[in-house]
Amino acid sequence: MVSQHILALQTNIVWENKEANHHAWERLLNQAKPQPGMLVVLPEMAAVGFSLNLEATVDSSHASSEAFCKRLAAQWKVHLICGLIRGAGGNLADNQAVVFGPDGFESARYTKMQLFALGGEAQVHTPGKEIVVTEINGIKTALFVCYDLRFPELFREAVRQGAELFVVIACWPTKRADHWTTLLRARAIENQAWVVGVNRAGSDPNHSYPGGSLIVDCHGVVQADAGSEEGFIFGEMQIEEQRQWRKDFPALNDRRFGQL
Repeated sequence: MVSQHILALQTNIVWENKEANHHAWERLLNQAKPQPGMLVVLPEMAAVGFSLNLEATVDSSHASSEAFCKRLAAQWKVHLICGLIRGAGGNLADNQAVVFGPDGFESARYTKMQLFALGGEAQVHTPGKEIVVTEINGIKTALFVCYDLRFPELFREAVRQGAELFVVIACWPTKRADHWTTLLRARAIENQAWVVGVNRAGSDPNHSYPGGSLIVDCHGVVQADAGSEEGFIFGEMQIEEQRQWRKDFPALNDRRFGQL
């Protein structure tokens, strides 16, 4: 039976300090000891926190989080998803979820489509234009970033493209922690898909964060919860069980608006 072994790394991101955060990723991986081929997931903007200071957040040649991710993915021979910021020209950048394969090379890149305008994000980041569904270990996996979670139409489009697993990386604040949990479970239930939601812990100059990273199965049942502190959780997605559920209870086929 095809399965996806998952490791979610819930970090306490050090504000605008790439080197410190790189060390934290390395430390957690050394503790977790992921097996080759696993899917390892870090939060949104994992190297810097949810800062809108592009001088601090955009990757540069002397402080490249992408290069560090490539090295870690190759070292552990895992599929690594990390939230990174890439310059988009002028005074703008892209808030992205990037996948690096066990060979250390980039295999997929998604740009956050729904920017958090209330928090000022739309002033410095450019919105993505398309859903990204990539295959990881034979499982169709869709990438999302934080505020995307509030827009179910994005997830429906991902399912139309064949998605079976959603990965949502975030810097989701404590004051809306209940929304985070509820929406992750809702996206799983309504799409009959597994969901991995990886949030950060700790605080920054603007917000506190509850952690609460979850691995949720296709029935909306929480299989693993990282709690409120920095740490990690494991999960195992049995893809054949998920595919069978879609056959046994074909709710997705009953949609009246749009076709799957």
